Amino acid sequence: MSLNLERAAPPRPVLIVEDNPDGRTSLVTLLGLYGFQVEEAADGAEGVTKGLSLRPFAAVVDVGLPILDGFDVARELRRAFGGEVLLIAHTAYASPDFRERADAAGFDHLLAKPCAIAELVGLLQAWRPASQCGTIEASTSSTSAG
Repeated sequence: MSLNLERAAPPRPVLIVEDNPDGRTSLVTLLGLYGFQVEEAADGAEGVTKGLSLRPFAAVVDVGLPILDGFDVARELRRAFGGEVLLIAHTAYASPDFRERADAAGFDHLLAKPCAIAELVGLLQAWRPASQCGTIEASTSSTSAG
């Protein structure tokens, strides 16, 4: 997969919500190398608090988080920002049932750990908020998490 390093990074940050310090640091560092402004949170409650104050353009959220799980984080951010935030579940659990739960919580995509950084960066670079996409007919809309 070819990555577009020429595109300017969005003015709003990517929020990484991950309780594993090594995993969190890796994602923050790698996305930073691609020019993204990155903020981080170590648990679900911190993820919601930071998300609501930062208004990130995207959030990469581990699902198995302490305090609030990633499904709760996604529901809160989706409730607050609607289609103006890209929500990516980043998890070791990728069964069909888990994908259904991710869809129901409002995630746009589900990436199994460990994800290829090229895939994550590609999703971040390609995404546009709902306000920049025009009208989507209900019969053609779907999520990629399933």
